[in-house]
Amino acid sequence: MRSALVIGTGLIGTSVALALAGRGVRVHLTDRDTDRVRTAASLGAGTDRPPEGPVDLAVVAVPPAHIPAAVAEVQRRGAARGCIDVGSVKGGPRREAEALGCDLTTYLGTHPMAGKETTGPLAAGADLFEGRPWVLTPTAGTDTEVLNLALELVALCRAVPVVMDADAHDRAVALVSHTPQLVSSLVAARLETADETAVRLCGQGIRDVTRIAASDPAMWIDILSANPGPVADVLAAVADDLAETVRALRALQSADDVKRTGGAAGIEDVLRRGNSGRARVPGKHGQAPAAYETVAVLIGDRPGELARIFADAGRAGVNIEDVRIEHATGQQAGHVQLMVEPDAAPVLAAALRERGWAIRQQ
Repeated sequence: MRSALVIGTGLIGTSVALALAGRGVRVHLTDRDTDRVRTAASLGAGTDRPPEGPVDLAVVAVPPAHIPAAVAEVQRRGAARGCIDVGSVKGGPRREAEALGCDLTTYLGTHPMAGKETTGPLAAGADLFEGRPWVLTPTAGTDTEVLNLALELVALCRAVPVVMDADAHDRAVALVSHTPQLVSSLVAARLETADETAVRLCGQGIRDVTRIAASDPAMWIDILSANPGPVADVLAAVADDLAETVRALRALQSADDVKRTGGAAGIEDVLRRGNSGRARVPGKHGQAPAAYETVAVLIGDRPGELARIFADAGRAGVNIEDVRIEHATGQQAGHVQLMVEPDAAPVLAAALRERGWAIRQQ
């Protein structure tokens, strides 16, 4: 691939452009918002000048509702040998593109499974897709050249290609992406009118659950409007579980021992099912999640503290598998939770204590 046209310079489009430009591809940028194009170009994502002729690949990075029209325009102008989109919904846009008369042999729907709570070109990065799944939804009629260009794009972005049926993809993202966004927002919405004393008690659990609730509502309205049925199906199942859980909790308030026992069993059931589901979430390198031990270390809110603790872990010969920071409310301190292999935990704890770190018992 020598040249590309990126249509849409938001987070995803600009990140694609940065990755391609950084690997020697000549990238042309376009967007209805000229300020975003200029910003993306200033970041080194490409040029805002139109290409002089057809490019190798056009990348449509616009909201799902606008994908079909954008693909049709690319094909009408003969702007590229092949065209892909990077939207988060696949089945509906492809059917609408077909209804508009688009040539589906030179168009391929794709979806990089990466993103942030923040949007726009300033949030973009060339490394956004590294190691992340990138779904491709070819059909029997997809031109081999276009599929190869898409695979080359995925490789240049250092992502991992995953081939799926378009409608299966939409059902999958309804479960693992779209529903979690709504559930996170529903929980966060309880905080809007909560008493200030309750909000001050927020810890890492509520931060984890509500992190993605900071996402742009307008962006999510576009996404959910393109995939409402599958998301509603998942939420309906969640609603059934919620209703059962509410009944179980009410039973725990009963003076009747039998009802309380039944309520406890209901709560245990949903918690154990949650354990089983969480255990299926892929861990490091896409493998089954490992049972890591956590070494929690008290750190001050000062420059260089994290670098120092990582350096001390390295001197101890311990590989940090994952890390989390738990901030202390109202204090210039917190705990960094270092996840390591179980047999490495006592080694790391002893080494850090020796170097003066305060270890919190788990």
